[in-house]
Amino acid sequence: MATKKQRATARRNVKKAQAGAARKQTIKHLPKRTRTALGKEGAKVRSGEKSRADLYREAQRLGIEGRSRMGKAELKRALARAR
Repeated sequence: MATKKQRATARRNVKKAQAGAARKQTIKHLPKRTRTALGKEGAKVRSGEKSRADLYREAQRLGIEGRSRMGKAELKRALARAR
């Protein structure tokens, strides 16, 4: 799970990128991979959705068996059952 500091930093990075793009239209000149990463980071911050790694760490803490073979959706279901 991302900390408050990490979420704040991600929000700040997205805002900086958007401000830079508005000024210089630099995002359209960035590599596609970078544009995609910025979009995903912004979407994750907006939705507050946990990553698979975050879900895995929580499953590890709760001692859920077979967690390493589970995908994100499976981890979500297993965590919901364990709670």
